[in-house]
Amino acid sequence: EDDAYVLSALVPGIKADELNIQVLEDVVRIEGEYKRSSPADKAEENQYLVRELPNGSFHRTLRLPAPLDAEHVEADITDGVLTLRLPKAESARPRQIKIKSR
Repeated sequence: EDDAYVLSALVPGIKADELNIQVLEDVVRIEGEYKRSSPADKAEENQYLVRELPNGSFHRTLRLPAPLDAEHVEADITDGVLTLRLPKAESARPRQIKIKSR
């Protein structure tokens, strides 16, 4: 978008309060941890031939091409998809310059 970046990330099975999102200047960092749902899952771990569910902690750091307005970042998580709307800092937004004629 002209005034913001929109970032989407797949985070299946993670709740909003289990994510940590940090924004500093032009850098976005997303952290979280995939946890097993119950102790029985851990006990059964060796019984799987193939298990495609993520496990453990993760982090992702992205540097964007322009500074961000950290105060107005919006985050939403729906059906395992995290969506961040990251407004560009006022100094990075395009401006219309009016020309004076004499």
